[in-house]
Amino acid sequence: MTATTVLTQLHLHQAAAVLTGWLDRAAQQELAHQDFLVGLLEEELAARAVADTERRLKQAAFPFAASIEQFDFRFRPELKRQVVLRYLDPGFVSQAGTLTLIGPPGLGKTMLAICIATKQVQLGATARFITAQQLASQLGRAATSRGRARLLRPLLDCDVLVLDELGYLPTEPAFGPALYELIAGRYERRPVLLTSNKSVTEWSGMVQDASLAAAIIDRLLHHGQVFYLKGPSWRLRGRAPEIPEASGTRSGTAGDHEGANSARQNHAAGIESFTPDQSLAATEGDQA
Repeated sequence: MTATTVLTQLHLHQAAAVLTGWLDRAAQQELAHQDFLVGLLEEELAARAVADTERRLKQAAFPFAASIEQFDFRFRPELKRQVVLRYLDPGFVSQAGTLTLIGPPGLGKTMLAICIATKQVQLGATARFITAQQLASQLGRAATSRGRARLLRPLLDCDVLVLDELGYLPTEPAFGPALYELIAGRYERRPVLLTSNKSVTEWSGMVQDASLAAAIIDRLLHHGQVFYLKGPSWRLRGRAPEIPEASGTRSGTAGDHEGANSARQNHAAGIESFTPDQSLAATEGDQA
């Protein structure tokens, strides 16, 4: 029986794959037995670490791959790079913090949440990604309390939870209590990354219960922060501004613009009254 066969049977597959190379190196460099063995096993450990990370990334079910290096802070000057980098530290998991990203579609909320969660997975954490609509749909199919508990358990037990697109679509009355159960169950135990297009002032309508919304927000803000994102859409970068329509359709377009302006004003009002940390607003100079 060869050494390669023994290593394979011991499930040291990477060590078996590189054994010949290490034997040649040991002969050429006259490595001590201990140095040879340590080097061989370090390659096995490195390969296992990569495989474990890939397994956890697959388990997380992120809709796309993203890393913080890909995030363009110049396009989101209201975010301070130094503040966001705090969430890439192992302390985010150990301190069970929360981060809520709020803003209109297309501002990079989901990407930033995935960037942070991906980094935590690379540091050894487990993660789960789910949209609010997916959660609502799965809750609708959970006919019993046992089925509901089975659905929520992986979301409660993972190290990092990403709950995406909260408020984008209407939900059933059962969604609010389930959301509270998730946030309360993870409160002071495990971190949550949450994205929404609605200011926290609108969450009572979203969960259809003002007291429930207040309880959810209280737990999210106790050990966490809210980032309000604003500005142009990521998806429209580089596009030329649209030319206004001809006068024959101007009256309808004006009404649309009036509604859009009103929505923007309401959103701005929400930002002013619920920004918990004024230091989050950054200038372009802060990003240098």
